[in-house]
Amino acid sequence: MPQVSAEAWVPVEPGTAFAVSQTTGELRLRWDPFIREQRLLDAEVPSKGVRTWTRARVGPQMVSEYVSYRPPTSVGMTMVSGPWFFATFGGGWRFVPDVRDGVRGTRAVWKYSYTVRPSWLRFVAEPIGQWLLGREIRARIAAWARACEDPVVLDAVRGPGVGGAG
Repeated sequence: MPQVSAEAWVPVEPGTAFAVSQTTGELRLRWDPFIREQRLLDAEVPSKGVRTWTRARVGPQMVSEYVSYRPPTSVGMTMVSGPWFFATFGGGWRFVPDVRDGVRGTRAVWKYSYTVRPSWLRFVAEPIGQWLLGREIRARIAAWARACEDPVVLDAVRGPGVGGAG
């Protein structure tokens, strides 16, 4: 099963880094270049078993389900329904404390795994997927890292009543 991953370091603690990754609404749109729209479907706050609907900036839609939700360390999702070309799709985001140049922060690693359908198309589609999804995840985690230094985003996630969708 092909996998793409990206990582970034941010100068905030894991709880804040995790909270930024789980923002919703206008706050999410402020930083996340991947999504055009996103909302929780069957809950007000994320947790294991909650489903999320996402429309990507480039058009495809997906319903995913949280298979794990462990603030402030990790979140995982799997596709329930989505674009016709994915037989399976899932991802996980991990946040671990890390010190760089004497500054306490967080190292984030985001990974996605997928399979393409129909199976006879995999030899062509999977290399394209590696390139395209790799580019998207690198841009997305870089945008998240910038959001972890954005005073508007940081004020919002450090305030009361913050929820999100991954």
